[in-house]
Amino acid sequence: MKDNAFPKIHNASWPGIVGKGPDSEPPISLDKMLEMTAKAEVNGIKFDGIDIGLFDPHVDIHSSDDDIKRLADKVAGHGLNIGTLVAPIWGGPTLGSDDDRKTFVAMVQRACHFGKIFREHGVRQYGVIRIDSASSPEEWAKDPVNNTKLIAKTFREACDVAADYDEKLAAEGEICWGGMHSWKAMVETLEAVDRPNIGFQADMSHTLLYLLGYNAPEDRILPQDFDWSDRKTLEAGLKTVTDALRPWTIDFHVAQNDGTVHGTGSHDKTGRHCLATDPNGKLDVANDAGYWLRDGNGELTKAFKHICWDGCMFDNDVMMKQQTWNDILATLIKVRELHGWS
Repeated sequence: MKDNAFPKIHNASWPGIVGKGPDSEPPISLDKMLEMTAKAEVNGIKFDGIDIGLFDPHVDIHSSDDDIKRLADKVAGHGLNIGTLVAPIWGGPTLGSDDDRKTFVAMVQRACHFGKIFREHGVRQYGVIRIDSASSPEEWAKDPVNNTKLIAKTFREACDVAADYDEKLAAEGEICWGGMHSWKAMVETLEAVDRPNIGFQADMSHTLLYLLGYNAPEDRILPQDFDWSDRKTLEAGLKTVTDALRPWTIDFHVAQNDGTVHGTGSHDKTGRHCLATDPNGKLDVANDAGYWLRDGNGELTKAFKHICWDGCMFDNDVMMKQQTWNDILATLIKVRELHGWS
């Protein structure tokens, strides 16, 4: 139904940063990302909000409270809400030193502080704080058992801090992060944390790669040399992964993937995000979102109040076209028509 009010539809700020940098293309400013998000419109429907990465050059994580309020006003001035916030934890890898782990927790605390002020300011009614292990699969693989324990210990400390702010943390499942590089490793990490305020952030692009076992061949689901026209086998694989991770899922990214890994700029090899209209995309995006938004019986879970588009590492000339964002919005609207509620 077109009049579904939920889930709210968000764009993301970080595609203006991720994969950009000195060895790639210049970042796109937060002002420009907000402008293009606010201008997007399909049949009178617009984005409800934006999820924000709290990192340079868009945001100074050490901003004063007045600066945070000014940011809230800026977003609200575009008619947008703020949803999930990405904590800039990469300077404090969980598999680094004790000081690194203290930095990790401190960055989560700062992100929670932003969230608190946004809530008090009236621009944030939902969303979580996004984290990852900030460590590579190679580092994790040196001692899987103890490294999973170390990631879990750090996440627990971050959860305890987040609980003081009434925030939930969502660990992003992405093959470039140790301890979350495969669907089985991700479940083991979440189980090891054992805190009520941690969950999973599913990104359709990244979780598709779980089926291919790039960084965990032992957890591969689809056969080698998989024929992508075999939709039945693909659907069975998607069901396996979503059945395992859906109970943990508290944040959701709609995305497309062509079945390959990709990396540009400072970002490691990761899921190949494709445009919503990419003919090489392997997912039936609107349909396959239902594996995450509905339970095993096909009933809506309503586990989160908004969904967010995530597409990173597109060329700037693509991202500067308003049609790109209109196409993305149209895809999100289809997801809500199929799997939304009022």
